Amino acid sequence: MTSTAGPPPTGHGDGEPQRLRLLAVTACPTGIAHTYMAAEKLAQAAESRGIDMKVETQGSIGAENVLDDNDVSTADGIIVAADKDVDLSRFVGKRVLMVGVAEGIRHPERLIEQVRSAPVHTAGGTAAATTTPAGRERSVAYKALMNGVSYMIPFVVVGGLLIAISLSLGGHPDPSGGLVIPKDSFWMDVNNIGVIGFTLMVPILSGYIAYAIGDRPALVPGMIGGWIANTGSLYDSKAGAGFIGAIVTGFLAGYLVLWIKKVRVPKFVQPIMPIIVIPIVATTALGLFFINVIGKPISWVFEHLTSWLGGMTGTSAILLGTILGLMIAFDMGGPVNKTAFLFGAGLIATGNQAVMGMCAAAIPVMPLGQGLATLIRQRLYTEQERETGLASLFMGCFGISEGAIPFAAARPAQVIPANMLGGAVAGAIAGLAGVKDAVPHGGPIVAVLGAVSGVPMFFVAVAIGTAVTAVTTVALVDVSERKRRGELVGHGVTVEPGLALVGAGVGTPGAGAVVAEQRAVRGETVTASVVGSGGSSSPAASAVGATAGADSAAAEGAPGFGSPAEEPGMSPTPEVLPEALPEVLSGYLTEQTVKVRLDAGDKEAVIREMAGLLARTGKVVDVEELVATALRREAQGTTGLGEEIAIPHAKTDAVSAPVVGFARSAEGVEWGSLDGTKARLVFMIAVPEAAAGDEHLRILALLSRKLMDAGFRERLSAAGDESAVLGVLSEVG
Repeated sequence: MTSTAGPPPTGHGDGEPQRLRLLAVTACPTGIAHTYMAAEKLAQAAESRGIDMKVETQGSIGAENVLDDNDVSTADGIIVAADKDVDLSRFVGKRVLMVGVAEGIRHPERLIEQVRSAPVHTAGGTAAATTTPAGRERSVAYKALMNGVSYMIPFVVVGGLLIAISLSLGGHPDPSGGLVIPKDSFWMDVNNIGVIGFTLMVPILSGYIAYAIGDRPALVPGMIGGWIANTGSLYDSKAGAGFIGAIVTGFLAGYLVLWIKKVRVPKFVQPIMPIIVIPIVATTALGLFFINVIGKPISWVFEHLTSWLGGMTGTSAILLGTILGLMIAFDMGGPVNKTAFLFGAGLIATGNQAVMGMCAAAIPVMPLGQGLATLIRQRLYTEQERETGLASLFMGCFGISEGAIPFAAARPAQVIPANMLGGAVAGAIAGLAGVKDAVPHGGPIVAVLGAVSGVPMFFVAVAIGTAVTAVTTVALVDVSERKRRGELVGHGVTVEPGLALVGAGVGTPGAGAVVAEQRAVRGETVTASVVGSGGSSSPAASAVGATAGADSAAAEGAPGFGSPAEEPGMSPTPEVLPEALPEVLSGYLTEQTVKVRLDAGDKEAVIREMAGLLARTGKVVDVEELVATALRREAQGTTGLGEEIAIPHAKTDAVSAPVVGFARSAEGVEWGSLDGTKARLVFMIAVPEAAAGDEHLRILALLSRKLMDAGFRERLSAAGDESAVLGVLSEVG
């Protein structure tokens, strides 16, 4: 990596300072989109800050880019962004920060800052999680459940699709209804293989829930317990306890093994405890307890739930379909989505395929709807986003709801409600029409393979849901852009229609980002230029590309209203304005927000004084809230970069637009900097929540890169007055 942007290098002993070295592990329950998106965003954020990072992905095809002993020994910290169990034993003695996989996508720069002060992982211990509201680690119970789901999904998909293929290609209509496969045919063999895979779903779910809690000794009791839960004849039940029973046996097995591990035994017994004693004792105890005590009550609940759902028709089916559609669309492969999916998949084995039919109709709506939106209103999207839209359409056809994530990350306030509305409509129509799905998967692919009954209405549900999502998205984005344009005009900024901004493109993993850079001077004409492109290696472009969180739809870089090519008759306005003051950071830093000498002598007082400085612009709505937000950020980790520099920053709606201030301290202020120096050059950045992602990182990247230049720092320190300071700062961009 060659980027020099970001915090100063850290040392590894005496001599020449070395670049910070970080490691990361990303993993999500399905091991498809989230795993690789988090890895990409963390790598981009590290590169933009001049930090070496290696990321191990634990995806559906296994672990890739695996961290070896040498990587771990030389690492300064490890970020584990995962919603499933990850082995931490190899990280003993290192700082380990654990968060959910979504945090790796949404806030990679925050994680890189926090890992430096994360607790050291000890043998037999667990790494503590960040305590910030947005970055908290998932609970043990949640991660255990998602671990079970991640291992279960390949079994149910393979088993279910093989059953669907055998029925569609080898079956023939039966007078009593449905399809029948000749017993001695090739396709019956394919069907039987699929049935085996499908049957293993419940034990696998139970076993890997237990494994996530109690490690290897819990795997056997968990799997055998799951098989018992699914075999109702063992406890006089017709249907068995199904997936609900599997979840119960998984947690019971895991915690039972943890309890047995705490029992002190003689040393000569210890070697055989994990491979003989614990599995035998836990399996026997759990099996007998389930068969004789809880099996029948759980199966009673499961049977009645199945019966109740099977009797849903008309209004009640519409309501259930609406709820499931909302859940499926809410987080596109996240925990809420997985809860609804698991509910539908678990009921297939009981003969109730209608619930999965509702889920299957909703699953492709989000990626198809967002892809369609990029086609029907192309001028609202950048070229990069339109390319992402085509990929999203392809993913939607195969039932991969994560295809909509880049759009939801860029404009959460517009995209997520549109997704949920379309998903609810699709689920409701499927419920009303009685669509059934025999495979735990969704999208047009399952209908093509013959797994769906009521195919015409299935496609009607998907088509209407997709159209609702696309139209709603376009309408909300358009309203948002009109509102933003009105706010710019209200602030005394004239917008050239022909040069209206187009947004920073949010690409798929591995794709570059397009950075829309606004250059505005109050009272003058706004001009815009696009800097960087897909594949750009500049720190600024990399920094913007590193964001995909729910707060990364930057107001100043959001999709715009067109381009010169799409608005004929509009002639470009020159970017260089005569008699204009030097423009710094797109006009966010002006002579108004520069102070040659700070009066305050401690960090909190400096932040308060800087907030007052920013308030001169009229863009600060609530000074106290701005101060409080900046101080909360400092509590997470110092913003002192070393080299006598501090860059406190705040993402808050206490400001109406991005604004940057600069001030100098002659004596220096104690800031907890990495190199122990006092801060003499202090920048303060404040951006609204809606603009936090792109602009926040772009500003940080530009400043960090320039501030590593010793000559620039000297000129900045020597500048005599505000105008001279602004002249030096104009070198930043």
